[in-house]
Amino acid sequence: MILITGASGFLGSHLVRALAGRQTPVRALYHSNAPADDLLLLPGVEWRQCDLLDIFAVEEVMDGVDEIYHCAAIVSFHPRQKERMIHFNVESTANVVNEALERGIRKLLFVSSVAALGRSQEGKKEVTEEEEWEESRYNSRYGLSKHVAEMEVWRAAAEGLDTVIVNPGIILGEGNWEVGSARLMKVVDKEFPFYTQGINAWVDVADVVRAMIALMESKVSSERFILSAGNFAYRDIFTMMAQELGRKPPHIKAGTLLTGLVWRWSMFRSRIFGETATITRETAATAQKQVFYNNSKLFRFLPEFRYTEMNETIRRMAKAFRLAQDRATE
Repeated sequence: MILITGASGFLGSHLVRALAGRQTPVRALYHSNAPADDLLLLPGVEWRQCDLLDIFAVEEVMDGVDEIYHCAAIVSFHPRQKERMIHFNVESTANVVNEALERGIRKLLFVSSVAALGRSQEGKKEVTEEEEWEESRYNSRYGLSKHVAEMEVWRAAAEGLDTVIVNPGIILGEGNWEVGSARLMKVVDKEFPFYTQGINAWVDVADVVRAMIALMESKVSSERFILSAGNFAYRDIFTMMAQELGRKPPHIKAGTLLTGLVWRWSMFRSRIFGETATITRETAATAQKQVFYNNSKLFRFLPEFRYTEMNETIRRMAKAFRLAQDRATE
């Protein structure tokens, strides 16, 4: 039995689809966001609602489980979500790994983030898996929550649990166009005019899923891996999206002052109209940073692995986005 936490989320739902119908059955967990109808129809998948902060509920869903993909997490850059996010991301991970140790689970794969590697200083050439976390104003609260959650996984590894950690960059792919990174397509479709000089790691959701499954099925243990198709400027990503959608790409450079005005306006609209804030103080700061991540380690362990070209990923996203729009207007 394969257990997937956060199975109704963006990454989790793609993982469930990839594992459905195999010889090994899947137990897919969700908390408040019920799975989409098509997910409920997947063969060999048992859906269960579970609060991972409830240790008794965690014990119950672990019955008969051999492997765990721990994808569940709160991802937020809103200051009001800080304490809730850190509490859930850390405590849920502690509960899962503790029960995994108790039951002698064969292997656990934890989905972290490149944000958990930290951003300690400007001008550093590349960030690798060997990076040690340092307290810094460049780090996000989300990154902190994932870093502390990783500590729970490493503790479990020291106590004998077979573990692997993946640190994806910004994950792109088809999903809920109202939330997360998939929402960037909607923002670009509305011809958001601003761009920054920031650079970050980006990766296709399908590649993250393939890497996760390959690492789970391998003998690799007590390792973590940056998952990234490459380091791209935010402006380049948004421009590729705009080209695929036939929209005007961002054309106004947003420096620190202008970015500050934009995130404040975005937060104001969020409070007044109840909209999801497109930009927060943290995302605005991140979008100005140029951080380069080295993705070479994965190839040493999975030499046949290849990433999808980013223009192909964005082309597929744009096609799915347009299809969703057409269906919404029918």
